[in-house]
Amino acid sequence: MNSPRHPITGKLSSRTLLTLGAAISFCLLLGWLAYRIFGDIYLNSERQLARQRLDALALSLEATLSRNESLPGLLALDPSLSALLHQPDSEQRITAANAYLEAAQQGAAVSAAFLIDAHGKTLAASNWRQGRSFVGHNYGFRPYFVDAINNGLGRFYGVGVTTGEPGYFLAAPVRDGQQALGVIALKVGLEAIEQALAGAGETLFLVDADGVIFLSPDRLLRYHTLAPLSDTAAARLGDTRQYGRQAITPLSTLPLALDRIEPVRLALPGEAPRDVLLTTRPVGSLGWQLVQLGDPGEAHSIALGSALATGFACAFLLGLAAHVRHRQRRRDELRRIHGQLEQRIAERTVDLTGKIAALERTEAILRETRNSAVQAGKLAVLGQMSAGITHELNQPLAALQTFADNASALLERGRHAEVAENLAMISDLIERTGRIVRQLKTFSRKESSVPQAVTVKTAIEHALMIIEPRRRELMATISIPPIAEDLQALAEPGRLEQILVNLMRNGLDAMSDQPAAHLEISTTVQGGRITIEVRDHGQGISDEVQAHLFEPFYTTKTASDGLGLGLSISLTIAESYGGTLGAHNAPEGGAIFTLTLNAPPPIHPNQHTAHEA
Repeated sequence: MNSPRHPITGKLSSRTLLTLGAAISFCLLLGWLAYRIFGDIYLNSERQLARQRLDALALSLEATLSRNESLPGLLALDPSLSALLHQPDSEQRITAANAYLEAAQQGAAVSAAFLIDAHGKTLAASNWRQGRSFVGHNYGFRPYFVDAINNGLGRFYGVGVTTGEPGYFLAAPVRDGQQALGVIALKVGLEAIEQALAGAGETLFLVDADGVIFLSPDRLLRYHTLAPLSDTAAARLGDTRQYGRQAITPLSTLPLALDRIEPVRLALPGEAPRDVLLTTRPVGSLGWQLVQLGDPGEAHSIALGSALATGFACAFLLGLAAHVRHRQRRRDELRRIHGQLEQRIAERTVDLTGKIAALERTEAILRETRNSAVQAGKLAVLGQMSAGITHELNQPLAALQTFADNASALLERGRHAEVAENLAMISDLIERTGRIVRQLKTFSRKESSVPQAVTVKTAIEHALMIIEPRRRELMATISIPPIAEDLQALAEPGRLEQILVNLMRNGLDAMSDQPAAHLEISTTVQGGRITIEVRDHGQGISDEVQAHLFEPFYTTKTASDGLGLGLSISLTIAESYGGTLGAHNAPEGGAIFTLTLNAPPPIHPNQHTAHEA
């Protein structure tokens, strides 16, 4: 079977590298085609939405522009206007014309209305009361005046020469028969159109026939051109003073067609040059265009994401095909290797079976050794305390002898009441001796290592009974706060008592040279863990002793007092139950040994019922 790698160097073969390069090139080509296709689709979609928005706005704008077109012709029919044009020096006719134009301006809600004679001079105006009145100014150079005289209706948008405020001018001739005596002109504000553009949520503006932006919610865009002006257009704007003294600057240094499909690069005011999607729609009869600037970035991002998805999908399919082919080629080799592995596993299983059996035997020996060590520790404790235990038994035995002799003597004398008292005392002494013997027998018995629920209070009481001879020998006192009757720990009764006996006896031994030895035993419960503390008031534990405290055969006592196995065995027992055993010095002096054990798991009601059954 051919391998894609060299059998010695491990490098990819030339054929594999060529195949991989061809696959990568194919994926990149497919991704590029997807980018172009999806980019055109999304750009066309954006442009279609923009055109629909522009169509709706354009219809509204055209309705606004055409609403007042008939008003100049109607106002021109008033006789006061033609009378003033016939007698331009008549104060009475000037006053009448001013009053009429003022009333017409207010009634029609336009910015201004004014009357111009045939030479372009303004004779009357609605703003005749204001400081910047049109009266007396000559507007014969304005296109709306020329168009009204020659064609009957003049339309024009520009910045007012007198007021400096932009507006839309409408003009109609005032005739006497066929003769045009002058022109009545209206100035209409386009604030409503500007608000409509601002409310569209996109960058919208109006450009005139020369490409000059004259109406935009963004004032920074006003009086810019989308492309450089021609010399003819620049001269015409200068002659008509359409935009006053405003400097007309282009947003692009290259000629630009408004009907272009591809995004164009513009340097908008206050921004770095960027690509924009240009969508236009003609408005009105003056060659105006409603323009929307869209952001092609979203379309490019979507197209890029689609291209990446297409490229990765292609790569995935090619990789999947290569994987299937490679898997087919590897199948026979895997069958061969599988057969070899089965043979090796069988051989290894035989070897491991022998090792496991040897390990189990070793573990059994270790368990037996540990149990023997624990039992030896118990017997060692009993041996070390044999003198005290013998004294503890000799006292009741001697008393038994005395009371028995007394009872015999009293019986001969017929003093039966006193004989009964002696017999009761004998019975109590026998019970006391029996408790001591039973406790020693229980403590020394070898137990099976099966953890169970052990009552903590009972274990402490039994341990106290065993160390009682040592306590009495030292005249020590032991204080134990009240312990709950139902407090239990997971351990074995005999081994828990062995730990407690070791800890209590070590505590008493640590205070053997003190006249008033005092031992404290306390229990706490927290989070399913039971802690038993045994505190003495001796000299404490030195750093050297602390380092070797739980090591086997390490002891600070004489050879006759112990072998140094008590704490080591106690630690082993505690850890076998999942517990801990530690020691530290108390701040006030003395040592504290801390034994922590797990609480037994709660008994399920169903299990309890079954057990009782």
